[in-house]
Order: sequence, then C-alpha cells, then structure tokens
Amino acid sequence: MAITGTHLSFEFFPPRTADAVLRLATTRERLAVYQPSFFSVTFGAGGSTRELTLETVLATRVATGIDCAPHISCMGTSKAEIGEVLQHYLAAGVRRIVALRGDMPSGMSSMGELRYASELVSFIRAATGNTFHIEVAAYPEFHPQAASASADLKNFQRKVDAGADSAITQYFYNPDAYFRFLDSCAALGITLPIVPGIMPITNFTQLMRFSEMCGAEVPRWIVQRLRDFGDDRAAIRAFGVDVTSALCERLITQGAVGLHFYTMNQHDTLEAIFGNLGLRGDHDRPPPA
Repeated sequence: MAITGTHLSFEFFPPRTADAVLRLATTRERLAVYQPSFFSVTFGAGGSTRELTLETVLATRVATGIDCAPHISCMGTSKAEIGEVLQHYLAAGVRRIVALRGDMPSGMSSMGELRYASELVSFIRAATGNTFHIEVAAYPEFHPQAASASADLKNFQRKVDAGADSAITQYFYNPDAYFRFLDSCAALGITLPIVPGIMPITNFTQLMRFSEMCGAEVPRWIVQRLRDFGDDRAAIRAFGVDVTSALCERLITQGAVGLHFYTMNQHDTLEAIFGNLGLRGDHDRPPPA
C-alpha cells in the first residue's frame, strides 16, 4: 500500500546535550525528505524548556525550510509569561502552535491563571486574533483525568469552540477507538481535522511507562508478545514496525486525514514503517536524468 499524498507531521523534543543536538539534526534531515506538513517541538512543564523549544523551532525551520509548531502549555504559567512567549514566536515568524494544558511542574502548587487548554486557546485568540493556526490535543481513549467519556468529549468541544483549527490525538493502538471518537465528535457537530497520533514501538519498558502516564491502552496481545521478546531489542523493533505499519495502513485506508508521529527524536524505525507503507522520501528516489 502506498500512502503518498498523506499529510504527515513529526514531533521532536528539545535536545539538551551536544550529542542530542546532532542526533536531532540527523533525524530532521532524514524525515524532511518525506515533505511533512510541519514539525512540532514539545514544551516542558511550566515552560521548563521554553528557550530550548524556541531554539529548536528556529533551527528546524532554517535547516529544513518546513513549518515548525512549538508546543505551549498553560499549567503553572502566568498569562504574562504566555503572552511573552507568543510575542517571541510572532517576531520569529511562527504561525502554527500546539496549545496544551500540560502537566503540573514538580514542586509547584499553583495551577496558573489558565487551568485548561480551552482557556489557553481563548487567551491566544484574544491576544493574537487569527494569526496562529492552533492545534489542540484529542483523546480517543479519553483523558485519564476525565470524569467520564461524555465529559471528556465536552472538554474537547470547548477547545474547538474556543478557536482550535485542528487536533492531534494521543497515541493509540486500537484504530476502532479513533474512528468511534470521530463519530462521537461528528454527532456533536465537530468538523475540524483530527489527526491520529502514532507512537512507534521500540522499547517495552518505556512504552508501558508512557502509556501509564497518559492513559493510552496497549492491547493485551501486544503486551504479551513484547514480554515474550525479553531483552531482544531487534525482535521488539521488528514487531513494533509491523504493528505500527498495520495501524497506519488501516487508518489511512479508512479515511484518516493524516498521521502525526511521536518520533522520540529518532528516524530509523519510522523509515522502516514508511518502507512497509510504500512511502518514498526524496533520498530514496533516483536522481533526475
């Protein structure tokens, strides 16, 4: 199956060491050839990586010429601080952002002036009008802190009503959850693009830790197979490539508007997945005659 023409996007996190900077430079160079719609760069709790996020966004735009969207979270951050961040991005020519509630910074007791992502979206719109294309988060398996599925859907609708342009989901491995979520959103009159988030499987312990924190369900059959592989990293990677490739194929076949990959600043596994899907980057194409 070829997914040529599918809108792709890739998430990075800000590197903190010289070696990590070099690894990310290689990764973004390798992934840029797939002509993604944009890259995104995460933002630490309470803005703990604010400067690194800006540096990474600007470096990525210069290196690739591709749009890059910084994450902005409001938890534990004042309106003044958020306003300052927005002005930095405006001055830098950034026009797409990912607006999130975020996590409470360690050691802080105040949630900040904006408690929810919907309030952050409203604040951004009030401060900057329609200057930014605003991405927000969606949870097909529902946010782990939501009181109920219906309450979580209403929270998502508030973000949409506040002015979100599109959404990226938390990762999942059950495509039915995504398509049922789309049906539920349609029933509420929500029509903005909702792009599925994809987490390639490369490390069993890491996957389970991340999934416990964010409430993503890892199907039992996947867990059991990963346990059987033990410390065999090559087997885990090969299995993960197959599972993720099948997930992407079904999502695109059934009408997903694109794919957003949580890269962990790595490219090898993604390139293997794209190979399975028949997606060729520029570096795979023969040179012009």
